[in-house]
Amino acid sequence: MILVVAATARELAGAGTGVVTLACGIGPVEAATATVTALTTQRPNALLHVGIAGARGIPVPQLVIGSEAVYEDALAGGLVPDRVRPAPRLVDAAQRALPDARVLPIGTSAHVGGTSVCQVEAMEGFAVLSAAQRAGVPAVEVRAVSNEIDEPDRARWRFDDALAALDDALPRLLVELAR
Repeated sequence: MILVVAATARELAGAGTGVVTLACGIGPVEAATATVTALTTQRPNALLHVGIAGARGIPVPQLVIGSEAVYEDALAGGLVPDRVRPAPRLVDAAQRALPDARVLPIGTSAHVGGTSVCQVEAMEGFAVLSAAQRAGVPAVEVRAVSNEIDEPDRARWRFDDALAALDDALPRLLVELAR
């Protein structure tokens, strides 16, 4: 069984019926606690973390497969791990399902515009992948770009385009990951 995790129910819509999903909430704290709880009760064979993201210089609605999740809020402190890598076999499967997707590090920050190291920014990836790694569950993160990170006018963010790309990608991802 594959557990599909996203911050919101809308980001999970493309998974369809009969798929085990978790809307973990927005931000790293909500994502971590909800994912840990789900992993202890669901016991999945794999975890697919999806959602929309901001990016620098990447067009909407480009899909991005995370080569690693970087906890940018923790980079300076050195007190906690600052990155987690996805399961290589799941990255390979995601690339087969989404041959036009880019494979890049995805930064995690608790606030919009909080990343500076990664070209792609989201709010939950490190928390979800870290929880999966600690539970021994292979995981991968896939994002659809909805906006430039530094665009302050949210009316210019293209949520509908990114969500449509995610909806289209999810069935292909699930088929390939299940192989």
